[in-house]
This record gives sequence, C-alpha cells and structure tokens, in this order.
Amino acid sequence: MGTEQIPEVLLNSGQKMPLIGMGTSAVPQPPHHHLTSILVDAIKVGYRHFDTAASYGSEESLGQAVAESIERGLIKSRDEVFITSKLWCNCNHHDLVLPALNNTLQKLGMEYVDLYLVHFPLRLKKEAASFEFAKEDIFPSWDMKGTWEAMEECCRLGLAKSIGVSNFSSKKLSQLLQYATIPPAVNQVEMNAVWQQVKLREFCREKGIHVSAWSPLGANGAMWGSLAVVENPLLKEISAAKGKSLAQVALRWLHQQGVSILVKSFNKERMKENLQIFDWELSDDELAKIEQIPQRRGFSGQMFVHHDGIYKSSEELWDDDA
Repeated sequence: MGTEQIPEVLLNSGQKMPLIGMGTSAVPQPPHHHLTSILVDAIKVGYRHFDTAASYGSEESLGQAVAESIERGLIKSRDEVFITSKLWCNCNHHDLVLPALNNTLQKLGMEYVDLYLVHFPLRLKKEAASFEFAKEDIFPSWDMKGTWEAMEECCRLGLAKSIGVSNFSSKKLSQLLQYATIPPAVNQVEMNAVWQQVKLREFCREKGIHVSAWSPLGANGAMWGSLAVVENPLLKEISAAKGKSLAQVALRWLHQQGVSILVKSFNKERMKENLQIFDWELSDDELAKIEQIPQRRGFSGQMFVHHDGIYKSSEELWDDDA
C-alpha cells in the first residue's frame, strides 16, 4: 500500500491531514520499546498520521518511532508525518496550556505538533494525570475561553500548526466559536455505524470544522465500548456480499461520510487491511441501509459526571447531540 493512496483533507487552518490516522491509546499500554516497534511497523505499512495524547502515555514511544523511521530511511523527515496530540483536562487552564504542550513536544522530541486538541470540555485537578482519577478531582467550572486563548497562542508560536477540540457537542462548539479568533480545525469524537453523529456532523460542516472519528469499530476496551459494530448483522451481510472484512465496510462507510478515521490495531495484517478502503465503495442502497442501524453511544462519559462537578449528568456533558 503506497502512502500516496491515503487521501488528505484540507483543514480550515490551511494544513492538510491524512484521512486515516493510527491511534496510540491502549489499556494496558504495551511496554515503551514494544509500542515503538509497533509504530515503526505502522509507518512501514503506510501510516503517516498518528494520534496521541498526554493522558495516553504514548508520546515518547511515538516520537522514538518517528526518529527511528527517519534513521532507517522509511521516511525522509519529521515533516512527512502528521502528529496529533491532546491537552489533558488537568491542564485545561490558561496558564497551563503552553507548559503542557512544551512537555508533549519534549516527550515527542519534536519542535511542533500538526494538531493540538483540547481532550475534553472540563477541568480536573493537577494531580489527575490520566483517566484514573477520583470524582473529587473534577472542578465545578471551567474557563473555556481562557484555555482556548492559550491554545491560539500555541498556534501563533508555531508549536501547533492547527488547533481543535475533542468530545465537544454542537452547543459547546457554539460557545467556543463566540470568542475564538482561530476557530477549531477539528472536532475529534466517537463516531461509527452505531453512533453516527448526524446532528453534530451537520453543525461542524456548516461551521467548517472537520470531524475526526475515534472508536470507528466501537472499541471493546477494558474501560468502555461494545461489540455493537463488529457483531452488527447488516454490516456482516454487506461484508460477505462485498468480499471485504466487516472492519473495512465500517471504515469505508465513515470515509464516505467525509470524516477522517482513527484506527487502532497493533496487528500488522489488520493495519494493512484498515488502509485498503479507498479503491472501492458502498452503494447508495448499502449506505441507506447503514443509516437505519439503531443508534447507541459507546462512551457514556460517566467518569466525568459528578454531583459537585461541572456536569451533573451525561446529558449535560453531551447536550442533545445524537
């Protein structure tokens, strides 16, 4: 699979982003050297877009994989890869954003990231380093405006070529757009055939914000997720008729919705298979059938809900997007 076959999207920032990226979050995370060699394999197979985050613990491995790939001649320079990272909620404060990004860049061993995202629309106490936090660590309020101003500063300094958000509802994006001088380039959200995000996608399309899909196969992780995508009878039927894997059908559906996709398989054969979705397509009839699949959010976000926190219920976290 040649990398020239991975199409790109032009973001509102003027930057181009490959439409398939490799996710690097895993529970439990493989040992550092093991993850580095998996990511070198991904570069070898053709991936040029990688998604990491301060909370994943994978930034160092990714940086090393890129450096090793340059050394081995798999890529010529850092500029050949598109790197996304995310600001964790414990740094969602005006004065903490720049230091957090500098820390990320240090771990990556890079001078800039291509895309820097606000991971979730809330703030946690400083000691809440990853997803393992106590409910008491959730702040009762969050200064979205102050955080975004600092994100814009990262962009102006050239430390992030593009900035955006993750897990934001239409309502929260509306609030952000009221004072953003640099609008978010991307909103990275859970999206797949059983959680199609129709309303949110329409809103983002109107505002020129690109949607990126995480959990494209309905992650069946240790912390959350389900087999609703991979065991869907309709997708199985289409997959058999097409002579494609169910994963390929699910990913191709996303591609035909105009979103970018973050896949995550550490298996080399499946890595290759996940890239083979560009030289065939789903028919209008197949697309219409997929639209009828009953919808269910996989990630409730319950961990961010607390009676003393900013969100008292999942409904408040996600607003009315469905």
